Amino acid sequence: MAKTMIMDHPLIQHKIGIIRRKETGTKDFRHMISEIAGLITYEATRDLELQDTVIETPICQATVKEIKGKKLVIVPVLRAGLGMVEGMTSLIPSAKVGHIGLYRDPETHKPHEYFCKLPADCDKRNVFLVDPMLATGGSAIAAVDMLKAKGIKHITFVCILAAPEGLEALRAAHPDIDIFIGAMDEKLNEDMYIVPGLGDAGDRIFGTNN
Repeated sequence: MAKTMIMDHPLIQHKIGIIRRKETGTKDFRHMISEIAGLITYEATRDLELQDTVIETPICQATVKEIKGKKLVIVPVLRAGLGMVEGMTSLIPSAKVGHIGLYRDPETHKPHEYFCKLPADCDKRNVFLVDPMLATGGSAIAAVDMLKAKGIKHITFVCILAAPEGLEALRAAHPDIDIFIGAMDEKLNEDMYIVPGLGDAGDRIFGTNN
């Protein structure tokens, strides 16, 4: 059965508190997003299957554990998802990276695809779809639709903040994927921003906010 996990680790909650502050600048915001993503990844990879492998240590032969099968793929939703990639690959340096480009129509708030580039063997790997914000759920649903259309079966969605409306929509559309959330917020406002949230994650990561 697919799981939904909302993080309660003190380090994650502390760092999310820092990125919520409007006075947190681009450098610190970007750094914290990366660190939070790494901490959530630690939890999100807990159930990866292991296999025994025989190696030589400097002392003797030994049997050790390693991740079974193909390695992982990290797929950020552009552009804000890019801010999470470094923190995740610092823990999983062998992971491949794909990209999905979606933008939200300012009037309808519906997602539109403009780019999709994935590793050729993505359908044989565990895919971590990442986006800092799960607001309406529209972009996440569209991104999962795109991955499934390419034959990908093992999908985990990772975000830093979520609104209840977005989680409900994503879970209804894709009940078979695991979802890991840094913190669950109160609601969406009339402009479909998460409250209390942290503003536009992409603008704050890349310093394009006015």
